[in-house]
Amino acid sequence: MAGPNLEIFKFSLYLFVPIAAFVHFGDPEWYKEHVIPYRNKLFPPPDRTVQNIPTDSVAIRQELERIKAERMARRAAREEQEQNK
Repeated sequence: MAGPNLEIFKFSLYLFVPIAAFVHFGDPEWYKEHVIPYRNKLFPPPDRTVQNIPTDSVAIRQELERIKAERMARRAAREEQEQNK
């Protein structure tokens, strides 16, 4: 068929591509520059996430009331700020 030169070329390509990808994407500086900012855009910080999820209906209602109260407070502050302008 094509001979040993083709097989040597294919084998070297099969070895080179994964090693080159590992060297490029495995660099800690590349990770800090590209992955961490994108991760921070996708996922909220841990202080804004609920770590303990309520399981019973009373706790769920209390959590919903707390969330509604926070939204109403933000809305009132925003409306007050708009009126003061």
